[in-house]
Amino acid sequence: MPKDDAPPQNDPSVAVKRMLPWLVAVAFFMESLDTTILNTATPVMSHALGVSVLSMKSVLASYTLSLAVFIPISGWMADRFGTRRVFAAAIGVFTLGSLLCGLAPDIHLMVACRILQGLGGAMMVPVGRLTLVRTFPKSELVRAMSFVAIPGLIGPMLGPLAGGLIVGYLHWRMIFFLNIPIGAAGLVLVYLHLPDYRGAASKPLDLLGLILFGSGIALLSYVLEIFGEHTLRPAEVLGLLALSLVLIFGYGLHALKAPYPLLQLGLFRIRTFAAAVSGSFVTRLGIGGAPFLLPLLYQVGLGLSPIQSGLLIMPQAAAAMSTKFLMPTLLARLGYRTVLVSNTVILGLLLMLFATIGPGTPIWLIVLQALAYGALTSTQYTSMNTLVYADVPQPDASSASSIASTLQQLSISFGVAAAGLTTVFFVPQSGRPSTGAITGGLHEAFLVLGAFTMLSTLVFVRLKRDDGADETRQKDIHLG
Repeated sequence: MPKDDAPPQNDPSVAVKRMLPWLVAVAFFMESLDTTILNTATPVMSHALGVSVLSMKSVLASYTLSLAVFIPISGWMADRFGTRRVFAAAIGVFTLGSLLCGLAPDIHLMVACRILQGLGGAMMVPVGRLTLVRTFPKSELVRAMSFVAIPGLIGPMLGPLAGGLIVGYLHWRMIFFLNIPIGAAGLVLVYLHLPDYRGAASKPLDLLGLILFGSGIALLSYVLEIFGEHTLRPAEVLGLLALSLVLIFGYGLHALKAPYPLLQLGLFRIRTFAAAVSGSFVTRLGIGGAPFLLPLLYQVGLGLSPIQSGLLIMPQAAAAMSTKFLMPTLLARLGYRTVLVSNTVILGLLLMLFATIGPGTPIWLIVLQALAYGALTSTQYTSMNTLVYADVPQPDASSASSIASTLQQLSISFGVAAAGLTTVFFVPQSGRPSTGAITGGLHEAFLVLGAFTMLSTLVFVRLKRDDGADETRQKDIHLG
């Protein structure tokens, strides 16, 4: 085995390599499903809790804010206490938060429990990725990452459908109780199969950096959550946005002088890391709005029920699962640069094609388009997520994971905000717009987001042909 291809601390057993991706996939599925499953249940929940529908925004936003605040310290936590302990605690806290949310008698306690749930979710994804990076050599990382990326794609697609089914046929509290058996299975797998990695030296926590960056990111996430609503005046929204940017800029100045910064911004000097993280951010601004726009298009434009709309989105999940077998070979033959540049352009064009869907569109054509979109999205995410670690030294892997996860979370919020903004811009706001006007606005939004997605090719063309070559050398690995 080449020296630069070896795991950093030990050579895990075949059993660990076989089960670890399944374990990380379980955690990813819980976290990704939770971000969308509540959307369809908010009207029923608001009635049961005796509050307005708009008040339920705090239940959704509190989870997002908690993720934004705690993701940056996930790398330090893993280095300080070990990946096994932190990952197990993350699953346990997330599962406990889910249980308490399901038992909460009022909205105030539910918000507090959602913050607790977000604390666990903030640790699961970055620490899970970090464990994979430190377990698998680079030649096996693409296959492992492509496998665990599937739940992150399936969760948002299943969320609206699962939420609709639970609300329609069970009690809304089952949405939270659903995580309990999944979390219990995850804890058993952690006990049996999760390796324990720690940093070479325990670095002190950058408290000032955490305050500056955490509060700045939380405030920015909040602004994106309430963007487009009329609860705050435009001047107030702009003021909060400016304050969040000042706090983040203040962290940037602090990080230049701090001996142990919370996030090592110097990693952006690595070309592959900078291209993967920034390209991923721009790409997700475009495709991140699709889960928000597609249900609206199907339900408003085609007149389908929420369950029928969810079923039309399901082919994306099936296509995403199929790509896990093709990704290592595809990247090995074509390279990251070719795959990312070409896939991004095609993905943007496919987003634009959603603007052609209307009442007269055959269902088989919509399903075919959903299959293609799911396959291309899975290819894009897996390529970007694995390129992040192509040239990052192993001691800096935890910081790289924290930065990538933080910007990914922000890009999701930005993507939904961008989708909402473009839709509002194109849909007439005077009176009650007709179904045709709303559908036309959604079509225009797809055209804009598709064009924006293609802009990220300007980032990926900076890659060299052999970038990430160590990660595309084929090795046999069986993930079940």
